[in-house]
Amino acid sequence: MEEQKENLKFFKVILSSIADGVFTVDNKKIITSFNRAAEKITGIPASKAIGKHCSEVFHSDICENCILQETMQTGAEAIDRPVNIINSRGDKIPISISTAILRDEKGAILGAVETFRDLSALEHLRKELDKKYSVEDIISKSPKIHKLFAILPDIAESDSTVLIQGPSGSGKELFARAIHNLSPRNNGAYVIINCGTLPHQLFESELFGYKRGAFTDAKQDKAGKLAAAEGGTVFFDEIGELPLSTQVKLLRLLQQREYEPLGGTLPQKADLRIVAATNRDLKKLVEEGKFREDLYFRFAVVKFELPSLKERREDIPYLVDHFIRRFNARKGRKIISVSPDVMSILMRHDFPGNIRELENIIEYGFVVCKGSIIQKEHLPAELLHHFQEDQEKLLPTGSPIAEKTEEFTRIMAALKNSDGALSKAADELGIHRTTLWRKLKRYGIDPQSFNQ
Repeated sequence: MEEQKENLKFFKVILSSIADGVFTVDNKKIITSFNRAAEKITGIPASKAIGKHCSEVFHSDICENCILQETMQTGAEAIDRPVNIINSRGDKIPISISTAILRDEKGAILGAVETFRDLSALEHLRKELDKKYSVEDIISKSPKIHKLFAILPDIAESDSTVLIQGPSGSGKELFARAIHNLSPRNNGAYVIINCGTLPHQLFESELFGYKRGAFTDAKQDKAGKLAAAEGGTVFFDEIGELPLSTQVKLLRLLQQREYEPLGGTLPQKADLRIVAATNRDLKKLVEEGKFREDLYFRFAVVKFELPSLKERREDIPYLVDHFIRRFNARKGRKIISVSPDVMSILMRHDFPGNIRELENIIEYGFVVCKGSIIQKEHLPAELLHHFQEDQEKLLPTGSPIAEKTEEFTRIMAALKNSDGALSKAADELGIHRTTLWRKLKRYGIDPQSFNQ
């Protein structure tokens, strides 16, 4: 009995020194212990928490679908599940929780234990970073982008025509929308005209509108997209795709801010801001005779170029976090982050599709990931294939991975079948666990990436 008391005292000292909150419950979810960190995070002393139902103390947003109850019923442990609780002052506190079953010496369930970590400081830091590294919906730490951030309000305040150049998926439309949102025209309409998808034969009628009788099916007057953008901003996306025959029809609009509807006889004034974007080099197109020089100079009153994502790799972690939060809100999920090896892969990828490709990768991870961390196996096969090819290029000829040995393939299959459990994988391969471990180091395989 004395030994049990000493052990209990010993464990209480340990629990009191842990920075994470820890509490235990019995089979009815009545709190049986409550450590010092739990008191600090919740603002509730242990004397008031012990003996109460856990939902009375935490007021969590998951109490109706209790993770502790799920753990006790299924035996499945929760790891770093993000939730919110309400503390004693009524403040919402973001935490991450982990749970496990408590059993006696005979294996009977006594209750469960939950550890939880206060994420308030991280959330505060994240908000501060958002303020420092974002304008509108644009996230960046890149010095190149921050130079644009510095002049963006001045660009928006003017009414000058703007040309944004940059590779596909680099965020040109986001900058165009930010110019509109920060401008005096922000209460007006924002109309997008995609020059790459609009049929050339319909361009004039879609853009300028038409009068009744202008052509066979014109039964009545119809306003065009320019009329819809009156008082606001019109964004010409992929302006470099327009054929020469269509380009000439834009000159009058840019020179005199007026146009004539198809079949009309009187010009109409256009009170609007014009922003254009392209992933092509318009100067080169001018030299090749594929783009009108006078139109180019009308568009390029204010001109800037966006870098590719591989030129601003420092932005990748911020963009990943941004997309995770966006998809959590959109899909009702609670994914926390990507694993370190996933981030390593993303940081080394060249992203030919730029930011749009990164967004698609994270969205794919949301589709296949059932846990709270996007792991390597949750990445698209094509990305992993490219990563493997890049790794092989760095390996000397004759290395095991470069040769795609049968042993490598068998080890990967065994790890997959065992969900990364080394003992099970070693048994399947017919080798000792330590031998398997040496082979994993040799091949550079992380068994944790196979855990579900």
